[in-house]
Amino acid sequence: MMNLKNLDNSTRAEILVQALPYLKRYYGKTIVVKYGGNAMISDDLKEQVMEDIVLLSMVGIKVVLVHGGGPEMSDVMKKLGKVPEFVDGLRVTDAETIEIAEMVLAGKINKSLVNLIQMKGGKAVGLSGIDGRMIRADFRDERLGYVGDVVKVDAKPITTLLDNGYIPVVSTIGCDKKGNIFNINGDTAAGKIAPAVNAVRLIMMTDIEGIMSDPNDPNSVIREMKI
Repeated sequence: MMNLKNLDNSTRAEILVQALPYLKRYYGKTIVVKYGGNAMISDDLKEQVMEDIVLLSMVGIKVVLVHGGGPEMSDVMKKLGKVPEFVDGLRVTDAETIEIAEMVLAGKINKSLVNLIQMKGGKAVGLSGIDGRMIRADFRDERLGYVGDVVKVDAKPITTLLDNGYIPVVSTIGCDKKGNIFNINGDTAAGKIAPAVNAVRLIMMTDIEGIMSDPNDPNSVIREMKI
């Protein structure tokens, strides 16, 4: 990520001139940014990411921010005396853990990102997949407990906010018709949300190489941005 504030005026102008064709290309279009994992740990990096998201919004690009927060959730679990367990890279989520997930992801992390975006001059509203039953989910694997697969995405809560100039900040908690609440992998959720909102790009902001993108495919909607 690059902070324009740290550059001299001539360098800043050159970067903006180079970026202009891309800004025109994406003006009025929607992009989904997935932000999570260890990439959320650095406060300085988090501020730069939110500044860039606000900038995109200000120049007329509609941005949906989808976030995870696994490391922070693991820290809270340990403080509460629970040992995080994983199967095939997914967190085992029992009834107590899903309550922690809802508290940390839909509460603390979501609202802190909303607040940071607004401190940077943007307009943001926090959502979870439970709001308006936006993310419908079902049990993925009985070994994992309340870990969900996305069944359906109702994009209306997101598109309503976008159409009114807000940046939706979405935590990846879902639900089913019976009221069960699920912890959903952030990359998976972002991959389902992007087509539901007709996004022209899905940007995976990560500190891990090669999650989902294909750099050799110029037509791919998915773009990975290593930070």
